[in-house]
Amino acid sequence: MGIATWFAAAAVALAIARTILRRSPLSLRLEILLACVAGCGYGLLATALDFGGWNEPDWRAATFAFLGAATWLPVSRAVAARHGRASQIPRQERLNSDAVDGHKNS
Repeated sequence: MGIATWFAAAAVALAIARTILRRSPLSLRLEILLACVAGCGYGLLATALDFGGWNEPDWRAATFAFLGAATWLPVSRAVAARHGRASQIPRQERLNSDAVDGHKNS
């Protein structure tokens, strides 16, 4: 039951991240996977710190899972955008955003 709270907390973090920034350089499937892995990892960390367990729901473990997923989602988006995954955004939208930002197209 505790692992379900980790995944629920990760899902809430994902929903908030997708709401705040709708245009993501990552696919939805990849973000779901990342949120689940981060939520599970931080849930296990919370279990190691004796905040509940994998079969015992605890609000502290859910908080760890939420904060872990909420941290790694924007970090992964920033890394993906920095390393060229922004090419998934249509070219015309990138050109328009470059013109607004004042960068020259080259």
